[in-house]
Amino acid sequence: MRARPSSYPHQLPHDHLPGQAELAVGGTRGRRYIPYRHDPMENLTTRGRATRLGATALGLVLLVVGTFWGSDDDFPFGPFRMYSTSNPPNAPAPDTRVEGVNSSGAVVDLDQNATGIRRAEIEGQQARYAADPTLLTEVADAYAERHPDAPALVEVRIVIRWHGIRAGRPTGQHTDQTVVRWQATP
Repeated sequence: MRARPSSYPHQLPHDHLPGQAELAVGGTRGRRYIPYRHDPMENLTTRGRATRLGATALGLVLLVVGTFWGSDDDFPFGPFRMYSTSNPPNAPAPDTRVEGVNSSGAVVDLDQNATGIRRAEIEGQQARYAADPTLLTEVADAYAERHPDAPALVEVRIVIRWHGIRAGRPTGQHTDQTVVRWQATP
């Protein structure tokens, strides 16, 4: 083995073969360069190959099982239904929101900034809220916690705004539908 000049790797010697990789061994003083033809990181052991193949096979099995028998809660192995469906070109588009009415009668938008609860969490639990509207007290409590000086909420409701669509384009018209309502008892 030959020691390379100190100017290496800026100047390769005339006997350097194109495509030949070299590995530095040792510290900064007395550094030796050992030529070899393949990067050792390219070679996997049999155990390494088996591990990678097993992990890949397991991932594929989970994707197939999640696609056919899973739910959206099985992310990232769920069926991704949100991407697999579309609305008809003349069907109204839903826009779900949560709003409250405070003790002074003002309507308050209860979005994530106001309550800390994401709209997707509300939409995902909408059936639970419809079955038991008293669960909306959690939204009122979250609002009160973030806005202690604001008037208390006396009503919380989940409202779907149906935007009119004609030939795949918005018409500018909408209708609101209250699907769940909770009112505080006086």
